Amino acid sequence: MNDSKETTPPETAEPRRVDPRLLEILVCPLTKTTLEYDVERQELISRQAHLAYPIRDGIPIMLSDEARPLE
Repeated sequence: MNDSKETTPPETAEPRRVDPRLLEILVCPLTKTTLEYDVERQELISRQAHLAYPIRDGIPIMLSDEARPLE
């Protein structure tokens, strides 16, 4: 019996999109400046704070200790 379901491998799965209306109102929690949405890396970038906030399962994680420092 073969109950295998066709699934897309994680590396080729299309990234989840964040609601554009949410992106319009979100700001960096540290600097209160606007954020850039990096669809490919699934991050919200704060240029002023030099941080990248992760997006997990379509939900922005707006905690500075969860953010990745930018070079």
